[in-house]
Amino acid sequence: MRIIRRKSRLQRLRATVEDSLAAPLARRIHLLSRPSGKTAKAGLIAAGGLTGLTAGSAGISSLRRRSEGAEDDS
Repeated sequence: MRIIRRKSRLQRLRATVEDSLAAPLARRIHLLSRPSGKTAKAGLIAAGGLTGLTAGSAGISSLRRRSEGAEDDS
């Protein structure tokens, strides 16, 4: 007769968490190993957007300092 070994509740929870974490990690490793044209294009778009936001924020800060008449104490 074959003995069936059942997992405890904690063992099942651990297995579920490990499986959940393994799939996204495998996808990330795959994307990093050889980026496709779409991935590279999306990365460039994201970098361009971040650059635009940074430049816009710096411009707004500069205008705000000028309008408040701040002195160059720094």
